[in-house]
Amino acid sequence: MNAPMPRRPGAGAAKARLAEILRVDQAGELAAVHIYRGQAAVMRASPGRERLADQLKEMEGHEQVHLSRFDQLLTEHGVRPTLMSPVWRAAAFALGAGTALLGDKAAHACTEAVENVIEQHYAGQIAELRDRDPELAAELSQFRDDELAHRDLAVDEGAHEAPAYGLLNAVIQAGCRAAIKISEKI
Repeated sequence: MNAPMPRRPGAGAAKARLAEILRVDQAGELAAVHIYRGQAAVMRASPGRERLADQLKEMEGHEQVHLSRFDQLLTEHGVRPTLMSPVWRAAAFALGAGTALLGDKAAHACTEAVENVIEQHYAGQIAELRDRDPELAAELSQFRDDELAHRDLAVDEGAHEAPAYGLLNAVIQAGCRAAIKISEKI
């Protein structure tokens, strides 16, 4: 009876890393959809904020396209979503609604903070995947461009004028970075 061949160091590392990338990106897009839903829910309930509610709904639509693609990629590659999905969904909606309750500028500051972290995150993945999986790198580049457009709109709409902007930005970015690390593994 032959003993199984021992695994070589690094065997399966590329597949494991791809699983991390897909899992965390799907989680991020899930969270983005729910942040915008939370913000839009508050804005729709506030007279005079219809224009902003419509903007948020449009950005949610972009994020939903990204989420649908990552759902498809998870299925194609046999990767499970993060076990944190229910937590992220609720936390993201609460973040969106909470920042919207603080006002239009705070909602925009939230968008800017999240999109800055996501842009940096995607940029690292694009560089990592450029040679190994150019098709996925190209898709991530398009998604990153969409995120940058959201960020730029938020800045144009007054994100930096939000009350306690520096603190709000720092707390949201720290939360996003922690969620990324957790979602890669869990």
